[in-house]
Amino acid sequence: MQAQVKQDTQDTQDTQDTYEVVIVGGGTAGLTAALILGRSRRSRRSVLVVDAGEPRNAPAAHMHGFPSRDGMPPAEFLAEVRREVTEYGVELVRDRVTAAEPDGAGEFEVTLADGGRVHARRLVIATGLVDELPDIPGLAERWGDDVIHCPFCHGYEVRDRPIAVLYRKATGIHQALLFSGLSSDVTLFLNGADEDDLPDEHWQTLAAAGVSVVSGKVDGIEVTNDRLTGVRLEGGRVFPRSVLVVPTVMVPRDSLLNALGARTKDTPAGPFVEVDPTGLTSVPGVWAVGNATGPAEQVVNAASAGYRAGVTLHAQLLHADLEQEAARRRAGVFSPEGEQAVARARREAVGA
Repeated sequence: MQAQVKQDTQDTQDTQDTYEVVIVGGGTAGLTAALILGRSRRSRRSVLVVDAGEPRNAPAAHMHGFPSRDGMPPAEFLAEVRREVTEYGVELVRDRVTAAEPDGAGEFEVTLADGGRVHARRLVIATGLVDELPDIPGLAERWGDDVIHCPFCHGYEVRDRPIAVLYRKATGIHQALLFSGLSSDVTLFLNGADEDDLPDEHWQTLAAAGVSVVSGKVDGIEVTNDRLTGVRLEGGRVFPRSVLVVPTVMVPRDSLLNALGARTKDTPAGPFVEVDPTGLTSVPGVWAVGNATGPAEQVVNAASAGYRAGVTLHAQLLHADLEQEAARRRAGVFSPEGEQAVARARREAVGA
C-alpha cells in the first residue's frame, strides 16, 4: 500500500495522525468518496482509506453493468481506482478498523488492528456485506462461477443454458422469473418447501414463464471436469443443470455502525443502516455507502453513493471551516475597516 499509519503510545490528538476524513473500506464506494474528496480543495483534503481487502465481488471473474468497464475483473478495477486516488494525495493502508469512538467534540478516534490510532473529523463506513450461502455441499467452491445469485451481474453469461433456481420464500419465485427472461430452460427447486405454500398466482406466473418446479430437498451438486452438471436431491436423483442460482443471506459488515449507535431500517434482506440520500447516518459526522447500506448496491450504484457522500462531506467541512473563521473574525481579531481594506486590495490586484 501507499502509506503507513503511525503507531502512537498516547491517546491525545496532538500525538496522532489526524485526517479530515477516514474511510473504512476500500471497495468502489469508499474509493469513489476518496477520489472526490481528494480533488476538492486547493491543498487537497487529508483522507485515509483503511481497507481490509475483502471485497464482496472478489470471487467473480468479471464485473458488469459499469459503463466503460463492463467485463473488467474486479481486482483490476479496484487497482486502477487505487492508482487514481493516490494521485490526489489520498493515503491507503491495508488494515482493519477495530473501533471508532466519538471524542466528545464531534470527531472520532479510530483504532486499527495493528495497534495504530488516528483521529478523524468525519467517518465514511464502506465495509460492504458478506453473502452467506445455503448449507449445501459444494456451493462455496463454485460460488461466483456457475453458482450465482444475480441475473444482472451474471445472467447474460449464462443465457440459454439449463438453469436451476433454489427456492427461498423471500426471493425464489422472483429469481426464477428473472432468469426465465434469459433462458427457456429454468427449473425451480423447492428445496423442502411445501408445494401448498406457494399461492395459486405464483403457480400461474411460473407456468406462464415456462418454469418447471421440482419438489424435494436438495442434497448437493454434481461437478464434472470442473463444471457444474447437475443438482442432486435427497435419495440420489440428479437433474442435469449447468447453472445454479442460490439465495444468499446478505449480512452487512455493520459492527462499527452498531457500536456508534447508528439507526437501522428493515429491508427484505434484513436490517441495514438507515441513511439519507447523501449517505449520512443518524450519527452526526458518520456516512455509510455501498453494500453496508443495502443489498442492491451494485458497483455502479456504489460509485454513485460514494460520489454523493464525497461531495456532501467536502461541502460540510468547507462550511464548518469558514464558519469557524468567520466566528474568529467576529470575535474582534479583524476590524470591519481592515476587512474592507483587504477586499479593496484584492479587487485592485485582480483589476491590475
